[in-house]
Amino acid sequence: MNRGVDPQLIVVTVPGAPVAKGRPRISTRGGFARAYTPAKTARYEDLVRIAACDRMNGNSPVQGQVTLCVTAYVPIPKSMPKRDREAAVEGLKHPVTRPDADNYAKAALDGCNGILFKDDSQVTDLIVRKRYSDRPRLVISMEYGE
Repeated sequence: MNRGVDPQLIVVTVPGAPVAKGRPRISTRGGFARAYTPAKTARYEDLVRIAACDRMNGNSPVQGQVTLCVTAYVPIPKSMPKRDREAAVEGLKHPVTRPDADNYAKAALDGCNGILFKDDSQVTDLIVRKRYSDRPRLVISMEYGE
């Protein structure tokens, strides 16, 4: 991505337990099928939008290619054994449970669309991570060139 220009970095943090993008729901009304985003997903995408807007501070969305790193820091389960809990806090044990990492990325991309970048088609590289943390949050790091 670096074409002789130092890349710029924008980091957005959404506090609280991350919410993965839910599957679209289908309903019928007047004999027509209609797909809609589940309410929990829509609310979380709104939180992502608010955090992204705050971070952009009135600046226009970035144009051109971007690299995105999405890290979902999920709560450590209370039922996790002490030995595993310590490993999770130290970053040695990662969540291998549902929801899938890509669904966290989808929620982040949809929430940032039109705010951090004009369209998520600009994302040329995407890194997604799930980690445990005592401080659950979603961190979106965007690198772009001028």
